[in-house]
Amino acid sequence: MKIKQQTMRILVVEDDLKVAASIEKGLNEAGWSVLPVHSAEAAEAAMPGQSFDGIVLDLGLPGKDGITFLKELRERGDVTPVLILTARDGIENRVDGLDAGADDYLVKPFAFAELMARLRAVERRTKGRDVTQITLRDLDIDLIGRTVTRNGDEIELTQREFDLLVYLAQARGEVVSREMLTRDVWKISSRATPMDNIIDVHISHLRDKIDKPYDTRLLQTIRGVGFALRDTP
Repeated sequence: MKIKQQTMRILVVEDDLKVAASIEKGLNEAGWSVLPVHSAEAAEAAMPGQSFDGIVLDLGLPGKDGITFLKELRERGDVTPVLILTARDGIENRVDGLDAGADDYLVKPFAFAELMARLRAVERRTKGRDVTQITLRDLDIDLIGRTVTRNGDEIELTQREFDLLVYLAQARGEVVSREMLTRDVWKISSRATPMDNIIDVHISHLRDKIDKPYDTRLLQTIRGVGFALRDTP
């Protein structure tokens, strides 16, 4: 897939030492650079003179809380992408966080694969606006013209199918769950059981269009986990 994955430098602001260490270990193993701090004040002290690709921010911090830190960050004109990671799962909490300037919101407990996927998605939205095309093997996706071709054949997709395909392609071959698709493609904050059938129907239609006529299958179902668009079996 012709989207170059770059090493990201992440500031993790989390007062739970075990959670911070777990995030640091996982991101380091993925090749990312991580600076963990345990308070808003420590984050503010660490940021001058350093550049971060993203901030993972807990809300329930000692001293200055996460929302205050975030608001002050934006008031200073700092546009570093921020992913809120918190146990506060109420709709009003999500609204407050996003209104304060967060780019995304993930509730604890969380799947680490989803944390990484969401960080990459935030990075693409904030830094990847110049990307106009995604190529996966012989599948070409034109993000500006919203057209799709495979092996030179133009494929007609509905708006939802196109958005679904782009989301899977931007995940760079990693598995995305039905919950992620519900939230990010269908824009529904809480996943109800009936959404599983809706998603599966759209996946089936998409597979019929981009895979069925061709020898190589790109759209894969990982049972019990989700889906992935991959250029290898």
